[in-house]
Amino acid sequence: MGYSYTQIRDGIHDAILRGIDFSRSVEDGEVLGLIDEEIVRAKREQDLPLQDMKRMRQELFNAIRRLDVLQELVEDPSVTEIMINGPDCIFIERAGKITRTDRSFVSREKLEDVIQQIVSACNRVVNESSPIVDARLANGDRVNVVLPPVALNGPIVTIRRFPEKPIRMEDLLAFGSLSEEIASFLDCVVRAGYNIFISGGTGSGKTTFLNALSEYIPASERVITIEDSAELQIRHIENIVRLEARNANVEGCRPISIRDLIRSALRMRPDRVIVGEVRGSEAIDMVQAMNTGHDGSLSTGHANSAPDMLSRLETMILMGMDLPLPAIRGQLASAIDLIVHLGRLRDRSRKLLEICEITGIEEGSILTKPLFRFREQGEKDGRITGCWEQTGTLTSVDKLAMAGIHCPWS
Repeated sequence: MGYSYTQIRDGIHDAILRGIDFSRSVEDGEVLGLIDEEIVRAKREQDLPLQDMKRMRQELFNAIRRLDVLQELVEDPSVTEIMINGPDCIFIERAGKITRTDRSFVSREKLEDVIQQIVSACNRVVNESSPIVDARLANGDRVNVVLPPVALNGPIVTIRRFPEKPIRMEDLLAFGSLSEEIASFLDCVVRAGYNIFISGGTGSGKTTFLNALSEYIPASERVITIEDSAELQIRHIENIVRLEARNANVEGCRPISIRDLIRSALRMRPDRVIVGEVRGSEAIDMVQAMNTGHDGSLSTGHANSAPDMLSRLETMILMGMDLPLPAIRGQLASAIDLIVHLGRLRDRSRKLLEICEITGIEEGSILTKPLFRFREQGEKDGRITGCWEQTGTLTSVDKLAMAGIHCPWS
């Protein structure tokens, strides 16, 4: 080439930062104008090809006004996860496969600048004294940040990407994540107001499934969603209130927890309450909401199976309130009607693995009844094959009857 592309780009970057007056608002057009001037000046000194000039213009704009080397990854619809393990180590997930990219930040300071840009845009704070934060990008992608001294190999950023167009139930059917029969069953029970808990491991698609399941909520109802970081994209309901938790910050704003939001939501006359994910003591408030007339409420949680989800909920409730275990189990048995368990199989596909009905409590134990279960049959072309079997019929049909809905699986 006869010149160093990186050296010229970095030199232009430094020159532009020195020339910008950050004491006033600077528009994108002004930044692009400065970039163009510096690139033209560099072309006069070095014989820069047009292709390199275009690439340099975009990279400089991304570095100054956007997310630097992450911008193209964030805009790539095929990338589902971005994992940054320090400034020199960036992995991506594409089509279920994790690979390392050849991208890197010019310095640790630049990565930290991008992190501050992300968290400040959604009114969050992260620093050495508060080194862990959940945030989101403007397009709704979920971001988790862990800084030193907690992270030993530099600033760690994990970005969970969500499609611009929400994945609908018809898409999940096309992906083979569930069967038509199960989709019809879920349509019936959601419309009838059954309280449903979605369980699964990390990356099993709980939030995506919750979003798709919410399509079955009648558009005439008032719905309140509560999340740590807003991710749900419920678009067919007009009367919707979206609430998001808030961390404490340096300005002295007190934190607003999921528990605070659930208690406040119950005073907003909701027909249904949707909690994006239950992780701790807010489980008691979610269960109480389900037990106080807000039928049809939905939530998700991490677990390895449907029974394990109940055990985890017991533990979470004990974190928030000192109650006898029999009382907790009684609350859970009367609050939750169905648990939908999702999983990610070894071929990286996401599937609905089981639907269990909570049928009551006997001798201090919560009774569960499997209704549908995925049965693996083999592999073909590297993909797991199988089918969903109905293993039981719905025992509690009162809500279906009250809603005037006929369900063939009851």
